[in-house]
Amino acid sequence: MYDFYGALLTEHQQKICEAYIYDDLSLSEIADQEGISRQGVHDLLGRCFTKMQDCEERLHLMEQFSRSAECLKELRELLAGAEKESDGSRRIGAEEIRRAEILMDRLAELLDNT
Repeated sequence: MYDFYGALLTEHQQKICEAYIYDDLSLSEIADQEGISRQGVHDLLGRCFTKMQDCEERLHLMEQFSRSAECLKELRELLAGAEKESDGSRRIGAEEIRRAEILMDRLAELLDNT
């Protein structure tokens, strides 16, 4: 979630979140570094995660990214499973083409909604 919405936080909030998420520091360690109470760190992280969750509920960026990634994965699997011809090229049948078109339509719809 931070990867999608962290830029919407203040610099101070980003610093605290990154220490917690990426540096895997405890609340006490962050509090010592920042010169604030453990409870202060806890409260700030709670506000940050609430803000990012609110953004996701409004924008659905993570949801759309996940759905797009799933469509792309299915397309790759479809193409990887296409039958190989004797010359090494791939043959795609009518069913595979229909499935690929459906997946491309889904991707286009997801991209249009951003």
